[in-house]
Amino acid sequence: MKNKTYSREKILTAASMLFQVKGYNAAGLNEILKESGSPKGSLYYYFPGGKEELALESIKLANEAIQNKLQTTLNEHSNPIEAIQSVIKNIIEDLKRDGKLKDISLSLIALETYLSIEPLRKACELAFLDIQNTYTKKLIEGGFSKETAQELGIFIQVIVEGAITASVTEKNPIALLTVSKQIGILLNSYIN
Repeated sequence: MKNKTYSREKILTAASMLFQVKGYNAAGLNEILKESGSPKGSLYYYFPGGKEELALESIKLANEAIQNKLQTTLNEHSNPIEAIQSVIKNIIEDLKRDGKLKDISLSLIALETYLSIEPLRKACELAFLDIQNTYTKKLIEGGFSKETAQELGIFIQVIVEGAITASVTEKNPIALLTVSKQIGILLNSYIN
């Protein structure tokens, strides 16, 4: 039984990475199997719904990894501004290390599937809401009112996602650096 769970996890881990890095359409099932080192029949054994079911589970796995990284970094700082800027710094470092979006963003799969595969769109929506809520909670802990924190949580999630897209497209972290600086200015204006 443990071996079966391990095989399923290998497929899921490989799929999650490939969907984040290459997108839903570009990540083929044969590539996922090759990356995972699993035999062909195992994919439909563990994921009878095929690629869509695998992608849905992969989004959930990626969301958990993103949430863990986000929460760990936010918990390292009591000041919400420093915490959020540290999150952005870590994203920059992760992108410098390997240039891939693994456990950083679900934007690629969200953009590819939002019009065509409703369950995947919904899973990405929930992942984005989780990120927004994590920022909101940190801001509330830092003394922001609930209403302001909710608006800023949405803003921060959206602006960071956009900066990630610009940074990987331009192969330059300037968008993320700019967002980090401007978030500091914006959040400080609510405190002062």
